[in-house]
Amino acid sequence: MCHNRRIRQHRMFRGLAKRGKTSVGWFFGFKLHVVFNNCGELLTVSLTPGNIDDRAPIPQFAKQLFGKLFGDKGYLSQPLQEQLQHLFGVELIMPRRKNMKPVERPLINKLLLRKRAIVETIIDQLKNISQIEHTRHPSPVNFLVNLICGLIAYCHQPKKPSLQLHKLPPTMLP
Repeated sequence: MCHNRRIRQHRMFRGLAKRGKTSVGWFFGFKLHVVFNNCGELLTVSLTPGNIDDRAPIPQFAKQLFGKLFGDKGYLSQPLQEQLQHLFGVELIMPRRKNMKPVERPLINKLLLRKRAIVETIIDQLKNISQIEHTRHPSPVNFLVNLICGLIAYCHQPKKPSLQLHKLPPTMLP
């Protein structure tokens, strides 16, 4: 919504947006959580205030999903992994931190973790082509309309980033 220094002056989203922190630094606004399939199509989306933990919306997503769910290091949590596996049958796969013990993984999971750059490509397309990142909204309703229109615009793109699993040998597919 605005730069960290101007949070106290910001009145439009007072009570809705919150201060959060990313690897880049502090911000005031919202977090967009996106789940997409191997073809780059959006499956589900959630919008949370900036101060909510990244792992909070994951169990809600997992109710509608099956198979494997890949995330970044922000989603690392052994209890969350076990919860998703036991309750919903969803396998949560994330890269390990340097100070963590190595874990034996199937080759397909290692290969798919290397393809995580596609996530950044999709986020870049949402921000730049669909223009969902905007800092001067005149109202909360305008913000939500802009966000939804950007997500719809992304869904209608003819060519989306995908994992291209059809190029893998059949012996590697689960």
